[in-house]
Amino acid sequence: MKRRWQPQIRAKARAASTGGIVIDTRARLGYTALIESTDEDRIRHLTVALPPVYAARLFEPQEAGASDARLQEIAAEALREVYFQDGGRRAGQLEEVRFTDIEHLEFDL
Repeated sequence: MKRRWQPQIRAKARAASTGGIVIDTRARLGYTALIESTDEDRIRHLTVALPPVYAARLFEPQEAGASDARLQEIAAEALREVYFQDGGRRAGQLEEVRFTDIEHLEFDL
């Protein structure tokens, strides 16, 4: 069984690495910036298209057996970089995005 499953996961990772991945979540999100300010955590519903590099950053650890907590950290880093910082165009001093109380989390190719 495992031999059949692994090639499918790898194929999805390759497909995602060429076209990106979409994350759809409803969770409590907040952040901490260098100036010691914080945005009060609040429930947000986000649907964000992530560039291909983030697909690899999620699929490779998942394939290697990373815990759900680690995968959530990676997803939070991706949301920080793509959604909150807009690829470096804003919120440059943002250090951390907190991703808790996940009600819904889906990834799509």
